Amino acid sequence: MEKMRVCIVVLACVVVSAAAQSGTNVRASYHEYNPQNINWDLSAASVYCATWDANRPLEWRRRYGWTAFCAPGGPQGQAACGRCLRVTNTGTGNQATVRIVDQCQNNGLDLDVNVFRQLDSNGVGIANGYLTVNYEFVNCGD
Repeated sequence: MEKMRVCIVVLACVVVSAAAQSGTNVRASYHEYNPQNINWDLSAASVYCATWDANRPLEWRRRYGWTAFCAPGGPQGQAACGRCLRVTNTGTGNQATVRIVDQCQNNGLDLDVNVFRQLDSNGVGIANGYLTVNYEFVNCGD
């Protein structure tokens, strides 16, 4: 019986941990990082994660679009740097995988404008100045 209680507690912790790694109906604004114009140089972009990730290989830095992350569900600060999110526009269903390179203060995401436009295929996000998205942490595959 005791083993069963321990298993239930462990399972509950895993479920809570997994739930904390995603967010629904989160506000995503856009930022003009335009990494393609600065050779994906995190230092030139003056992003928070440059301290830890600026010397990563070019292929690593350009593999995914960039985002700032400050949503409540997931790691914050340095622990978020370099992690990837799958972001889904709730209005269109369009998805993109992005890499966290910065932090923000809007309690959501601050997507590179190129990713924002990719997700905003109906133009509602540009008209409103933000998108409503869901996100989940995913393996970057690096």
